[in-house]
Amino acid sequence: MIIKDLFKTVVSVLTVLVVIIVSRKFIKVLAQAIEGNIAGDTVMALLGLRIVIATTTFLPAALFMAILMVLGRMHREQEMAAISSAGGGVFTIYRAVFWLVLPLSACAAGLSMYATPWAEAQTQKLMHQDKENADIRGISAGRFSEYSGGELIFYTENVDVSGKMQHVFVQNKQGEKLGVVNARNGRLEYLPGGLYLILEHGERVQGIPGQKDYTLEAFQEYAVLVEKKTIAFVPPTEGLPTKQIWGSADTREIALLQDRLNAPMGTLLLAFLAVPLAKSAPRGGVYGSMLIAFGIYFAYANLQRVNHSWVISGKVPTWLGYFWVEALLLTVGLIMLARLYSWKWIVLKLTGKVNP
Repeated sequence: MIIKDLFKTVVSVLTVLVVIIVSRKFIKVLAQAIEGNIAGDTVMALLGLRIVIATTTFLPAALFMAILMVLGRMHREQEMAAISSAGGGVFTIYRAVFWLVLPLSACAAGLSMYATPWAEAQTQKLMHQDKENADIRGISAGRFSEYSGGELIFYTENVDVSGKMQHVFVQNKQGEKLGVVNARNGRLEYLPGGLYLILEHGERVQGIPGQKDYTLEAFQEYAVLVEKKTIAFVPPTEGLPTKQIWGSADTREIALLQDRLNAPMGTLLLAFLAVPLAKSAPRGGVYGSMLIAFGIYFAYANLQRVNHSWVISGKVPTWLGYFWVEALLLTVGLIMLARLYSWKWIVLKLTGKVNP
């Protein structure tokens, strides 16, 4: 019964959190799509990738809140008292809760170690591809397009879905010389040195306005430099595969590995903390301990960020960065458990001298 209620609550809370966070980020993506910086086909792909990343980030928090909500309700409705009268204790509750927590922690490990790095890499790859195609998407048939500060102006009658242009007119200014090109076809392409307009089957006229020495020539293919830039794809650090950074001596990659381990560890430790925290909730309502829980979670999340920066800067030894935040959270959980049952009871339980 507890597992079923917990699972439903985890799914509900996680869905709400993911929808809120992804919606905020998705609005920015839509704004870029409206401006033409992102293709329409890329928008839905980015949405799916953002959902994967957000699910990994908020799974520990969702489980933490779900345990507080379900166990808090059970304390409120005296279901815990009934379990105690039947001979069940806190470790009985822990066993029931961790039947769900353990599979979810394994799921969190898989998401943080493999799915999220892949999603980060794919996100950056899609954004890179859209940057390469941004100039092509900016072309509209029947409209003059301006590049290179007005030195290059071209017009096309038609543009197909692949970005290939038909019946292209180009005016290209190089210093005092002015060139005019008419071509049957054209396309934008990145080549070594920058973005080029490749024209096919046309004629070119170049000269200085007011003078008679003009150059006239026909061509099969002619390239005009549009922008002196190249966009090289550099995989983000967050998108590096776990097997690549495992055992690395680089402090940034060590900090990244520690961040990925935080998801399964945080899932286990927050669940451990939630059980005594739910029992210590005030009688005023089921969600009386939520304020304390939010404070603990945000402190824990901020300490993880601080630990990340400290490991990179060398303020914290890399070996200590693996566990000191988690050790602090475990200590808080033990203190709350001892506050309810005393240290002596915990020691006796661990040594098997008291019943569950």
